[in-house]
Amino acid sequence: MRRCITLFVVLICNLALQSTLLQHIAVMGVVPNTALIIILSMALLRGSTEGAAVGLFAGLLQDVLFGGAIGYYALLGMVSGYLAGKFNKGFYRENYFMPMVLSFIATFLYESCVFLTLILFSGNLDYPYFLTHLILPEMAYNTVFSILVYRILFSVNSAIEEREKAKRRLFGIK
Repeated sequence: MRRCITLFVVLICNLALQSTLLQHIAVMGVVPNTALIIILSMALLRGSTEGAAVGLFAGLLQDVLFGGAIGYYALLGMVSGYLAGKFNKGFYRENYFMPMVLSFIATFLYESCVFLTLILFSGNLDYPYFLTHLILPEMAYNTVFSILVYRILFSVNSAIEEREKAKRRLFGIK
């Protein structure tokens, strides 16, 4: 229960930061997609199931506040979290290289899916422009931000796991 409440608070704080403060540090008109970074980080730390759940709720929050239709970003977030969680096994958690690489690749795939949807609904076929002016800058920005966000979520996750471990020892659960 504590984990759910903590993740909910993290997602709400992220939403507030992404819609206010991060707008002022935009580079070339692009802000980092911290919701995607949170989804990827939690998927790496906790696995596919929790990654998909975090992706679903982060996407629903984005849909409600920024999206045109409910469910679009939720589906993208859920799929991103599930697929990123597949890299959870055999992953050394203190290594920052994996979150950076995963953020780089996932941003490309995520934003390409957004572009493909735009083609379906608006007929805009200028992918090279979209790639150079939005996707590549966001890939670089997300990769840099992934270090900070992953470190914060790593600390939060470690603290929650320690409390859960202490609680299990208290009640004699192995």
